[in-house]
Amino acid sequence: MLSHLHSATATAINLLDRESGRQVWHNFWDTELTIETSYLARLHYVHTNAVKHGLAKVANQYRWCSAAWFERTATPAQVKTVYSFGLSSVRVLDEF
Repeated sequence: MLSHLHSATATAINLLDRESGRQVWHNFWDTELTIETSYLARLHYVHTNAVKHGLAKVANQYRWCSAAWFERTATPAQVKTVYSFGLSSVRVLDEF
């Protein structure tokens, strides 16, 4: 399914930009998270990514980040748990 989705969206984007053969999903990889701690650590990583790249001083202030929603809807204990996970164990290729 993902292969078809990537192919269809890459073709559509290349048509919109009047390009041919450009790889749109060249740096995509899929990871199945089977351990809860891996999920929670990656959720923390996603929430802090905008701060890491200087797009916001605080994650919940970045418009395109789910951190503000998460902090409003999760229990204080859930927020504390997610944000307690260290980011050093999350290995993500980040070229930006």
